[in-house]
Amino acid sequence: MHYITPLALPSLADKALPHAGNAQLVTAALIGIALIVALITWLKLHPFLALAIGAVTVGLIAKLGAADTVASFVKGFGATMGSVGILIGFGAMFGKLLADSGGADQIVDTLVGRAGPRALPWVMGLVGAIIGLPMFFEIGVVLLMPVILLVATRSRLPLMSIAIPALAGLSAMHGLVPPHPGPLVAVAALKADLGLTLGLGVLVAVPTVILAGPLFGKLAARWVNVPVPELFSAPDQGEQDNAAGDVKESKPRPSFAATLATILLPVVLMLGSAVVDVVSPKSGGELKKVLDVLGTPPVALGIALIVGMLVLGRGGRMTREAVSATMSNALPPIAGILLIVGAGGGFKQVLVDTGIADTIANAIRDSSLPVLLLAWFVAALIRVATGSATVATVTASGILAPVAASLTNSHVSLMVLAIGAGSLFLSHVNDAGFWMVKEYLRIDVAQTLKSWTVMECIISLAGLAGVLALSVIV
Repeated sequence: MHYITPLALPSLADKALPHAGNAQLVTAALIGIALIVALITWLKLHPFLALAIGAVTVGLIAKLGAADTVASFVKGFGATMGSVGILIGFGAMFGKLLADSGGADQIVDTLVGRAGPRALPWVMGLVGAIIGLPMFFEIGVVLLMPVILLVATRSRLPLMSIAIPALAGLSAMHGLVPPHPGPLVAVAALKADLGLTLGLGVLVAVPTVILAGPLFGKLAARWVNVPVPELFSAPDQGEQDNAAGDVKESKPRPSFAATLATILLPVVLMLGSAVVDVVSPKSGGELKKVLDVLGTPPVALGIALIVGMLVLGRGGRMTREAVSATMSNALPPIAGILLIVGAGGGFKQVLVDTGIADTIANAIRDSSLPVLLLAWFVAALIRVATGSATVATVTASGILAPVAASLTNSHVSLMVLAIGAGSLFLSHVNDAGFWMVKEYLRIDVAQTLKSWTVMECIISLAGLAGVLALSVIV
């Protein structure tokens, strides 16, 4: 999953010890993943139940024990709900408020009107990157999803040509560019220069987003040609003539500036907290404490929701009853998403607790691969095995910290980026983010693999290629 929170970040002291042999752990993981895919695609079982069955199967084969397997699944489910679940709930309310107040329409009309159909995928990639710079992935998704869906509806462009660029911008920032929390973990562990890592990260991220976003989006739109889902209420097409650019407003809307400011409020709060942490990590007094609280993801999004109720509600001339109805109506559609994402977190935790991450780390600790390629490879293997970018980043950074001590400043920064790129590789059924994207876009498992998973692989491999290219120059 694309997030690092106190609930989700494992301490190095709490690492799981393997309960079975190396071959048995790998076999357990493969069987569990294959079982989940078969249950969903062949038996048409609900993903929530399939993930639970897959988690129990992995735990039993890996000799984790029945009781410990259930406890591990519950722990992962609870940790995911404690972090991501709150954000999805607030995000759903915020997205519904954007739609019902007319704020999303205002943003979309501006984007569609000024960018034009050919430029829209590029604009969405830029928007995703800006939102994703300080933002946890799931917050970026819930903030952007109503805009993605309405842009696709209004522009009449294929859904994937709009969604993939925005998601690529979010994901690339997560893995490659501090002050996003992901790269900051590796920066701290490897004692890299933050400013240098930031500069090199931008150099790698820009071509990566272009390749995985607008360019791959064209191909993804052919592979996954699906209608725009009605997760948020879209305006009636009879009232809005997209081709002619004529928009007949049936009710007042918030201004573009007010809507944009409300959307960017959590971005500013989280970015402010991140900047203060970087500038003065151990000092700062009361201001730092206040910003740390305000920049906490649930707090930042909660504040944005409250401000949105006032600003967007007033701009759309919504009554208190209308705002209350919007808040209530936003939650029922996401019940299934919450359960599936939580179960994905539970399955990930079972994999982590079997000790498979440590098994992989120990197996390649003494590898003779070039150091930057090794950094990517370690992170990628652990990511694929556990479904957690957090575990991949922390584990790979811990393994490679002694090696980093002997490198130049520039190559330590490139190692941070290599680990970040590897931590994004091959998101699949053990990643709660996989299920989040699947459910929001209302696509099936195969379609998610052909779009989201391939996009993540492109980001990871393009990021690695950029790192290796820069290593020749710097």
